[in-house]
Amino acid sequence: MPQVPQTFLDALAVRTWCGLALHALGRAREEIDAINVYPVADGDTGTNLYLTVESAVTAVEAVFAGHEAGPAAGGSPSLADAAHAMAHGALIGARGNSGTILAQLLRGMAQVLAEGEHPHTGAAGLRLALRHAADSARQAVAHPVEGTVLSVASAAADAAARADGDCGSVARAAYQGACTALAATPGQLAVLERAGVVDAGGRGLVAVLAALVETFTGEKPGAPARSGARADARGPSPAPEAADACAAVCEDGMGNGGPAFEVIYLLEAEKTAVDRLRERLDALGDSLVVVGGDGLWNVHVHVDDAGAAVEAGVEAGRPYRIRITHFGVDDVHAHGGERPPRERAQRAVVAVVPGEGLAGLYTGAGATAVLARPGEPPASGELVDAVRRAHAREVVLLPNDADLRHTAAAAAEQARSEGIRVALIPTRSAVQGIAALAVHEPDRRFDEDVVSMTSAAGATRYAEVTVAERQSWTMAGICQAGDVLGLVDGDVAVIGADVTAIAETVLDRMLAAGGELVTLVLGDEAPEGVAEHLRARVREGYLAVDTVVYRGGRQGALLLIGVE
Repeated sequence: MPQVPQTFLDALAVRTWCGLALHALGRAREEIDAINVYPVADGDTGTNLYLTVESAVTAVEAVFAGHEAGPAAGGSPSLADAAHAMAHGALIGARGNSGTILAQLLRGMAQVLAEGEHPHTGAAGLRLALRHAADSARQAVAHPVEGTVLSVASAAADAAARADGDCGSVARAAYQGACTALAATPGQLAVLERAGVVDAGGRGLVAVLAALVETFTGEKPGAPARSGARADARGPSPAPEAADACAAVCEDGMGNGGPAFEVIYLLEAEKTAVDRLRERLDALGDSLVVVGGDGLWNVHVHVDDAGAAVEAGVEAGRPYRIRITHFGVDDVHAHGGERPPRERAQRAVVAVVPGEGLAGLYTGAGATAVLARPGEPPASGELVDAVRRAHAREVVLLPNDADLRHTAAAAAEQARSEGIRVALIPTRSAVQGIAALAVHEPDRRFDEDVVSMTSAAGATRYAEVTVAERQSWTMAGICQAGDVLGLVDGDVAVIGADVTAIAETVLDRMLAAGGELVTLVLGDEAPEGVAEHLRARVREGYLAVDTVVYRGGRQGALLLIGVE
């Protein structure tokens, strides 16, 4: 069905543009993933851009639904409302380096569109919005690099500024300027030239601008080339030599052995604290992008020390929705910069973990970690996203929380519908996940691996020591706010006032049934010396039982205990 053109940029145009952009990125997602070689050749730029715009669409649709169901039923939100929703949705849903930059581009546009609370804006407002978007995105990147989405955005704004006519004419000029800049990216960035491709993030922005043209004209502009090797009127189709080069390309400018982790989180913080955070993260790694404002920010960085990057956020404010991705032993970093074949891994493990320390432990073992803050469990969409980022044909999913069973099951079902073989192991604690990960062998048959991991998790009793937040009835009696609780296999088993004493009682109860290995995971607020006290207790009271201790970080519980 042909798109009805929009004469002005109003709330309906914002809604239409977001929807068309999502469809455009959906069609181009695999193509963009395939040409992703910078800043990290991890093949997910198209997916990240799609998820970022999907979040923007959800927010805009929610604003329209609110007006349709509100007191003024049948009304429409203002341009400012729609623009703010688009920017906020993109900000909280931004994925990856390019998605984070796109979120800032949309935020920059929204800042202009929301000025003055006008019901709509014309060509002059659109030109100004595109200019501010490009400038604000460039300012958000710690070390801007030409030949990337930043160059494409700047060229689009430059072309729009020179255009006369209505919004359609401005949008078409911006699109054409972006296409020209996109074609020039291989000449600006050596890694693109060696691969024979254009910049993936820039290619995604061109798709978004094509949707803007369609919003105002009702016509789809022609698709740009994805490689410098061959392009025709039917759209992108890379030459075989370009595809071969892309599969062997090295990451430009990173040297041998670049950062091992991608860290992304939302952050509630004041601007002065964020300015200090930028300096600290810039010293820790690269590909630093910090976008947002008005107290809410999206932070993206590539580092070797994921825990330090998260702790820097803790010092600046309140980080949440933390995602840590290990680039993996098969990534460009681990091969001295050589790009591995673009085949999916055969198998991967995705795990939900409650603290930064455990996230580092899991990712160090090769798993993709989804970090869950206390009271902020991940949604099924976040788990699906993690399964996609694992980039494997087979995925073992470890929810590590009994309350996440249904969420994880929904995510597994969605991933299966996308052709990924997923096995959900119903781990109820991170210590059960550790036990499962310890016996994981990706080289054996999938079913055998899943059975072995399930058996190891099931053979691990789990407990935690925490502090009661309110008065409550429990299996062990009534607890008061501030009491120390010892939970065994999910039920409160003991109530007291001393953390070390409760931990010892819990451990003794667990070991009464036997065991060979005790795992202790310490939270940041666990009292000093508790781990050594429990280690000594095991050593003196239980023969042939080993103890291993990990630092969990801000995991909610003071202490997690596992007995295998």
